Amino acid sequence: MYYIYILRCEDGSLYTGITTDISRRLEEHSGSGGRGAKFTRSHKVEAVEALWSTYGRSNASKLEWRIKQLTRQQKLALIADNSLLAGFFGAEAAEIYKREKYEDHINNHI
Repeated sequence: MYYIYILRCEDGSLYTGITTDISRRLEEHSGSGGRGAKFTRSHKVEAVEALWSTYGRSNASKLEWRIKQLTRQQKLALIADNSLLAGFFGAEAAEIYKREKYEDHINNHI
């Protein structure tokens, strides 16, 4: 299972990434071991804003890339209303990607 996530940083910026282990990846982004993304090393992670799951790295990478192409306003709208996933990326996206509750995957690493 792969996860695609959007993080909010202290300065209000948004970061999108993929992982197979969301709990571990958030720990890395928060500074443990220096394995977080270069961006999150200089922009402290404050919260997980959205999380989707899918099968296969290819599907995860496609959604990550598509989200990164959105404007900030579109990303904020998608975070607030998951039904926009189909509007932004097509009806098949709603079948391929499942919105997850990040509380079910995170052990208070942030």
